[in-house]
Amino acid sequence: MPYSERMPVIVIGADTPLGGVILEGLMPRESEVRAFVSDVDTGLELRRRGAKVAIGDLSDGSHVGGAATRAFCAIFVASAAVDDRERSFADSPLEVYQQWRDGLVGSGVERVLWVDENPPPSFIAASAPETVHVDVSAKTPQEVAEEVARLEDAQSV
Repeated sequence: MPYSERMPVIVIGADTPLGGVILEGLMPRESEVRAFVSDVDTGLELRRRGAKVAIGDLSDGSHVGGAATRAFCAIFVASAAVDDRERSFADSPLEVYQQWRDGLVGSGVERVLWVDENPPPSFIAASAPETVHVDVSAKTPQEVAEEVARLEDAQSV
């Protein structure tokens, strides 16, 4: 059994187009797959398809942290911080990322996969024992999802 099949994973920003493709690629796993979304309708659909869903404000670190508790890996889809959704606790993408970092404190997350064209801010990179940048440049969403699944599945990266 692959290493990560024993460990829960959470996709922060699962209601973005790329987050949805990533989540779809992880759903066949034998263990728990969580989706953190801010859209209720998307959350209901993902729950129907078998994901464990948390619905909340992506800019509230306590929401993110609560949903990530005891997950092995948190997959941060950075584009969720820059789309047109409402954010009550942050005025900029950088503030959203700081909330994500704050949410990880005490959550037990061991690995962060940062999904974006740019590397993660240093405070994200320091938020978990392992942080990996998944560069989306010049890749299809399916290629990104395959890379995320491979990295999430590895015992160490």
